[in-house]
Amino acid sequence: MRIAVPNKGRLHEPTIDLLERAGLHLENGADRKLYAETVDPEVTVLFVRAADIPEYVADGAADLGITGLDQVHEAGVDVAELLDLEFGRCRLVLAAPEDGDVERVADLEGKTVATEFPNVTREFVAERGVDADVVEVTGATELTPHVEMADAIVDITSTGTTLAVNRLAVVEEVLESSVRLFAREDVADEPKVREVQTALSSVLAAEGKRYLMMNVPVDRLDDVREVIPGLGGPTIMDIASGGERGDSPGSQNATRSDDGAEKVAVHAVVDERDVFETITEVKKLGASGILVTEIERLVD
Repeated sequence: MRIAVPNKGRLHEPTIDLLERAGLHLENGADRKLYAETVDPEVTVLFVRAADIPEYVADGAADLGITGLDQVHEAGVDVAELLDLEFGRCRLVLAAPEDGDVERVADLEGKTVATEFPNVTREFVAERGVDADVVEVTGATELTPHVEMADAIVDITSTGTTLAVNRLAVVEEVLESSVRLFAREDVADEPKVREVQTALSSVLAAEGKRYLMMNVPVDRLDDVREVIPGLGGPTIMDIASGGERGDSPGSQNATRSDDGAEKVAVHAVVDERDVFETITEVKKLGASGILVTEIERLVD
């Protein structure tokens, strides 16, 4: 199976990092190589221009592709979207000079729009019933209104800073985009494709989560359960035997601590932002031996 990924630019490093964290470690992938093997002998990574990845997938040169939703819309190909990878977030916006006469989409009638996304832009103005001349440019899009090449632009923005520096104001959002995992439609349900999807989603699910472990007096267990904002409730285990009790423990096999209190081990997955408050609360309830660790992957 072949996965096409961005060969350079702002999406390259985050994509490679995600694959590595998902267990698809690259092997023999020198900077100038066009492809790399992975630790999985069935999976090969192809390094492709981000804008070309949708075509690679649709035409069968690759089975899976990782690129921005904006690139897929611009390519106009039929591929199956499997997963939002939650990085590379940006907006494709219509913008015009702050002191110009384009203040709404209807003002584009008979005017010129410069963009690196001509297909998306033509579709956008057509849907609004506006007759505008769309001109494709390959860079410095923000400059075109100031050199009288265009009356407005459609361009990518993340924070809006570049537009503001160039005295351009957002007229309307055209498309909200992020990096997605796409598949060729005829292989979208194949086991290997689903295996890769699960590996990537497990990394995303673990982000911002922590694994919390502690010893808790049995007589305070219900109170502790109330303050732990875990996924599906905490797991309760006997400390001595290590036997898992699920979420409905009894106390007949609990370990008795030095102070005579019967205790069990409580494990839970919690949001990172809740860790400080949770530890404070469970300590008040008698929890001890509290340990917090990072989670690399979380599979449902």
